[in-house]
Amino acid sequence: MIDTGDTAWMLIATGLVLFMTPGLAFFYGGMVRAKNMLGMLMQNFFAMGLMAILWVAIAFSLAFGNFGDGGFIGNLDFAWMHNIAGDAGPAAFGLTIPFVLFCAYQMTFAVITPALITGATADRFKFKAYAVFIAVWLIVVYAPVAHWVFGGGWLTKLGALDFAGGAVVHINAGAAALAVILVLGKRHGWPREGMHPHSLPFTLLGTGILWFGWFGFNAGSALGSNGLAAQALMNTFLAASAGMIGWLIVEQVKEGKPTTLGAASGAVAGLVAITPCAGFVGGMAPIVIGLAAGVLCVLAIRLKFRFGYDDSLDVVGVHLVGGIIGGLLLGFFADAKVNKAVTHEGVFLGGGFSLLWYQFVACAVTFAFSFTVSFVLAKVIDRTIGMRVSEEDEAEGLDFSQHAETAYSFGSTGSMDRLH
Repeated sequence: MIDTGDTAWMLIATGLVLFMTPGLAFFYGGMVRAKNMLGMLMQNFFAMGLMAILWVAIAFSLAFGNFGDGGFIGNLDFAWMHNIAGDAGPAAFGLTIPFVLFCAYQMTFAVITPALITGATADRFKFKAYAVFIAVWLIVVYAPVAHWVFGGGWLTKLGALDFAGGAVVHINAGAAALAVILVLGKRHGWPREGMHPHSLPFTLLGTGILWFGWFGFNAGSALGSNGLAAQALMNTFLAASAGMIGWLIVEQVKEGKPTTLGAASGAVAGLVAITPCAGFVGGMAPIVIGLAAGVLCVLAIRLKFRFGYDDSLDVVGVHLVGGIIGGLLLGFFADAKVNKAVTHEGVFLGGGFSLLWYQFVACAVTFAFSFTVSFVLAKVIDRTIGMRVSEEDEAEGLDFSQHAETAYSFGSTGSMDRLH
């Protein structure tokens, strides 16, 4: 039976998660140089268009078809929105909201996950190649991983937990980002030249939108207006706050000054880490998880200088590492009193190491699958249409070279005038 209260909350949650993608665009956009601002915004907004269409055409069915089969990928029962309507849908889902709303809610996850990759590839990803990559990636990488976890696939049957997408979203996107930047190569001049953020106020604005939208991301994953959603909301708030504090403490100790960029990055790190845990932990656990993410992620971003991979805006250091931190710490803090779905409690709750092992397997397999398939896909695109803009286009900036526009004219002749 459809519950009107659950439906009302999930309508709001769907809007909140969709709002996260424009928030992500400004979060990333403020960190790039001014000549690449529109390029970053366009990549994120374009994902909202293309991913939505591909989701209802085939990806939703591959992710959720044959729900609960314990397998590796779904079927085509829901392709082209077949059997997706305003009723509660198949009984196996156990929904109290319209099935079409469930599809829409999951669509917002499918939109933002490939958009996360853009932070790592900033300043050099050819727009045409980006469009092809995320279109294929949604089908061959995101949909299978979503089925493993959200669709009742083999990782769920194994016993791994992921409340709102630590593996499906963050580890998945982070691994793909690492694969793509290894194919793309470094930005010209990195790391010798300073490539400073052009508008940290935009980044902080984006952080606020992401934090706001994350309540829909995590609390919405309860799929109802209930106590579990309330617990997930509180956990989300506390982890973000602790992540910010943890990051700033490290900056204060190591650099002598806390930064606004650090505050923004720390909050996001905490949000990432609590995502898989949000509906499975309680008490002070989210503070410990967020604090650990803030401290460890700020240290992890330094690895790119040691190993020489150009992760422009620290997607690997925040989303991949943060997702792994959250996934593994869930093995210590999972509490059956918070959620009856916890059949193996965490180590600190006396449940032994079974869940921690399942979480390790989920993290490792998701990383290996996403990285491998993404690397092969990026290589194929690079050998055919090319992944990277030319050196001249990179120097000019993606705004004009890819979209014939500029974010800031400063009173000069507009970009469209120059075209004529």
